[in-house]
Amino acid sequence: MTDLEQSLPGTLFNHTLDAIISRFDLQEQLNPEGGPWLSFESQLPMVQGRVGCSRVFTGGPLFRLVSCSLTAAPMHLDSHMLFAFTPGVSAVPHFTLDSVKAGEHFAFHLDLIPRMDLGSNLVYMDEVFLPLTGVFEEARDMPGLARAHLSPRQLAIMSPWMLAHRADESAFRGIEETVQAYLQHWFSVVESGISDNAFGGISGAALQQRNLANKAMLFSPEVDPVWQRIEGLIGADAVAAQRALLLGEDE
Repeated sequence: MTDLEQSLPGTLFNHTLDAIISRFDLQEQLNPEGGPWLSFESQLPMVQGRVGCSRVFTGGPLFRLVSCSLTAAPMHLDSHMLFAFTPGVSAVPHFTLDSVKAGEHFAFHLDLIPRMDLGSNLVYMDEVFLPLTGVFEEARDMPGLARAHLSPRQLAIMSPWMLAHRADESAFRGIEETVQAYLQHWFSVVESGISDNAFGGISGAALQQRNLANKAMLFSPEVDPVWQRIEGLIGADAVAAQRALLLGEDE
């Protein structure tokens, strides 16, 4: 077993990734050499060699699943992210999980990314997100958690059911049950689809346009400062390649 598999953030990430791959029979898209789609090399003198990779999976009802893992022992960084994207014309939300240890602190980000405006689509909100309320409130009040410092702009482009927290070790160990609850609910929504009543007459073209605009904000270096920090570790070209996978402009 590798150090990645033994780490708490790596274990939570791997359990979640494996569950999605298994549920939808996804296939990994490899680079021409047969390895992960992207490999990341450190650009910092204090960190030598390969520090992570990005993997791409396709198949089933999804457009694309993109993961990114970065581990740098000298920086005390152990970070794992996945985004499971539904098709551009779908109203089914995307699923995302970040699982991180930085220094002595654990952190996670868990959400279903809305595909329609929740402020003007009550039936959609109630059908897709309302069932998560009990799990959300229980997790939010868990001892050992502290809210992550996100800007109002970042909060505005996620869902109100997002969980983004720092955690002590005990709380981080306990959050997997919440992740599994969100994941199982998302599986149900993916497989059952969105009811005609919840669509509210919105066209597939409008959904696709909103999706690309939303992702442009989600993965904007101007909105999310994490990209600047990552660029220092892996370089501008690697960050651009990673963002291109997440933006999915060929959708």
